[in-house]
Amino acid sequence: MSKGVLFVLIVVFIDMIGIGIAMPVIPVLVGEYVGDRSLQTHWYMAMTVAYGGMQFLCAPGLGALSDRYGRRAVLLAAIIGLGFHYLLIGFAASLWLIFVARLLGGITGASFSVANAYLADVSAPEERTKAFGMIGAAFGLGFICGPPLGGLLGEINLHLPFFVAAGLSLANAVYGYFVVTESLPPERRSKFAISKANPFRALIALVSSHAIGNLVIIYSLYMLAHATMIQTWVLAMHFRFDWTTAQNGIVLGCVGLLSAIVQGGLVGRLVKWLGEERLAMYAVGTNMIAQFLYGISWEGWMIYVILFASFIVFSAGAALQGLVSKGTDPRMQGVTLGALTSISSLCFVVGALAGNGILGVVSELPQGDFRLGATFYFTSALNCIAFTLLVLRRKDARAAAG
Repeated sequence: MSKGVLFVLIVVFIDMIGIGIAMPVIPVLVGEYVGDRSLQTHWYMAMTVAYGGMQFLCAPGLGALSDRYGRRAVLLAAIIGLGFHYLLIGFAASLWLIFVARLLGGITGASFSVANAYLADVSAPEERTKAFGMIGAAFGLGFICGPPLGGLLGEINLHLPFFVAAGLSLANAVYGYFVVTESLPPERRSKFAISKANPFRALIALVSSHAIGNLVIIYSLYMLAHATMIQTWVLAMHFRFDWTTAQNGIVLGCVGLLSAIVQGGLVGRLVKWLGEERLAMYAVGTNMIAQFLYGISWEGWMIYVILFASFIVFSAGAALQGLVSKGTDPRMQGVTLGALTSISSLCFVVGALAGNGILGVVSELPQGDFRLGATFYFTSALNCIAFTLLVLRRKDARAAAG
């Protein structure tokens, strides 16, 4: 493994520790400034929309800048900005300052598209799903450490986790400055144009591509389901089972563990065995069932059983990204993967609005009421549509081959 690849994986790992530290704490921190669950849900929704909205707007631009000027400088600047965003939250004395910090965090958090482009630069087309699986594994390892740490720190003081996350981000930038090498040589760079930074134009270009257009729709449905679940998980478990920040941190750490095992160790083998399209189909179909089961669960321990039984769902994102990357011009990897990051970010915006809106309606219901699982029924339905499209896509491919 080259130093550059190792750097990107460490960047993602440390960034995900920071994000994981914050995840179980922010919804509860918001509750410290408001008086009831409904306001807590809606303010948290606003924070999430701010973060995801800025990622959506900025990811193609960061990707296009990295196509023009290289990956290194863009990654380092984004890492520093992310650390500053955590510092703002740590010192925040009002919800409005947290809101402003989340806007900054969304801009700098869009750098994951650049990390994906870096790996695409140094990976052969047939190896990209495995490479994206490595990114997913780094995500997972970060989640093993981040949420439990954040939950425990949050029990001490709700602002403390953000100072720790800021320190990790800034240490990450120092490490990257001295270690990172550039993956995109000057002869492979493309000119920067404002049109490439337009997220809507980038999305239209993706959807209109004959090779990947249908995959983008499937990826969007899958990501919307995933984003909705992530954005509502902590409050949903808090309302349903009265879980604390520490309890939510532990289960999110288990999510990270499974993600690291599947994406870091199993994705390559699963792709060789099943192929990317079949793997994506099985993973999305399993997710459809798992989400429904989360919704009807009436005891907290059931969540762990469903989570570990449905481990294959953690391969879906890497398989879909690999299919999209293989159908993309090598000179446009940054823009394309930036557009995918924009899709993910837009899904986080829509998922926050839809999921927290649904959760706000049912938030005052008593524990044990099956309707408290409404957000999971919604995500199960989205996965059902994505699964159906994957089945039809495979059927059409067979018909064309025959």
